[in-house]
Amino acid sequence: MKRVTTNLRVFGNVSMALAATLGLGSCALKPVPSGELRQQALEHVATPTRWSTTQAAAGAVRNDWLASFADPQLDALVTEALAYNADLRAAAARVEEAAGYVKVAGAQLSPNVSLIGKTGSKSGGDGGLDIGLLHASWELDVWGRIRAGRNAATDQYASAEYDFNYARQSLTALVVKSWYAASEAWLQRQLAEDTARAAQDLVSLAQDRQSIGAGDARDVAIAQANLHIAQDSARQLDQSYTQALRALELLLGRYPAAEIEVRRDLPGALPPVPVGLPSELLERRPDVIAAERRVAAAFNLVQEAKAARLPSISLTAGASWISSDLLVLKDRDNPRGSFGANLLAPLFRGGELQAQVEIRTAEQKQAVAEYGGVALKAFGEIEDALTGEFILGQREPLLAAAVQDNEQALTLSDTQYRVGKIDLRAVKLQQVDLYQARTQWLRLQGQRLAQRVNLYLALGGSFEG
Repeated sequence: MKRVTTNLRVFGNVSMALAATLGLGSCALKPVPSGELRQQALEHVATPTRWSTTQAAAGAVRNDWLASFADPQLDALVTEALAYNADLRAAAARVEEAAGYVKVAGAQLSPNVSLIGKTGSKSGGDGGLDIGLLHASWELDVWGRIRAGRNAATDQYASAEYDFNYARQSLTALVVKSWYAASEAWLQRQLAEDTARAAQDLVSLAQDRQSIGAGDARDVAIAQANLHIAQDSARQLDQSYTQALRALELLLGRYPAAEIEVRRDLPGALPPVPVGLPSELLERRPDVIAAERRVAAAFNLVQEAKAARLPSISLTAGASWISSDLLVLKDRDNPRGSFGANLLAPLFRGGELQAQVEIRTAEQKQAVAEYGGVALKAFGEIEDALTGEFILGQREPLLAAAVQDNEQALTLSDTQYRVGKIDLRAVKLQQVDLYQARTQWLRLQGQRLAQRVNLYLALGGSFEG
């Protein structure tokens, strides 16, 4: 055993010396050309110095956008969704998987040591043959193939982390929009029920007028038809409300029983949102950064494929020992140790290695193109959200005034109908106009909230502090 220990010590000293010698002349990995990425991916895009929507608020993009809604119940639902949403848990598992691949790729830079043992005994008695083998090998990463693979795995892990971060932000945005969509559906349902009750009052009024001779059966039939339409609209909104509740519960990881309680109003005016500069967006949005990391991973995989065409050098060492009651062994030859080096040069593989380089190069081009698509999508989402906020802001006072005017007109129409100045159809038409105005105003409030959430998500600021 003393000889084995000495041989392994010699192997370690020789390995370190040889590795240091080869390391001085080994190939350094090329750095990822990050400065050229935007030029290649966005060569046809002239990034402006400001957003095209001039009404955008100036200032740096802030985090903690969820707090701007000042809704503790919503905060609790977001926390619940982040803990129990199935899609987000799958994304978290993908991050863990990518972390494991980083460890696997990095392990190839270390020596590998294996131990094999075997024992046996003769038939019908004691004694036998015992064999032990200890083998160590270490591939010297002269050309950077293993390091390139490790770097690629690290970049893929970073990409998975940024994708997970963006998935958390997207889930939060979806929970907020679903929460207020359910509230809007409840308000729309209440409005439809109010309209149905008003239609019932008109039926009673038409019947009273018929009984005293001021009306006829035609007015009663019209009123009853309008009542049935209003009741049908209320039933449809019941279904929409139930579907909105179930959609929210699914996001939370709950059983979709449509039992969750939602708020009975919508938030009022929201503060302006600082939007930063277009040039800062690509460095802030997690999905854009994730795409950039995938480009870096593809670049490193190209280097790995190129280095695979070159010879590989490995240092090896081994030790073996045998003990037996059946054989006479010489003590001077047992145990035995050895060390050496291996050279493996791929002389002919039918073009396989060059094809791998071409495949990895094509994957790198694909990653660059996908990065450009993600970046352009991010720009477009912000411009759309800013334009949407501006247009909705212009429409809101118009619809509010329309509701107020229709309410006044309905009051006047009802008075004129009671004194017999106009017929029931005029009252019903005015009632329909008011219902439509209120419906449009509520829908605009929901759109305004959804557009605000879309803007927060597009800007890339975190919902957390």
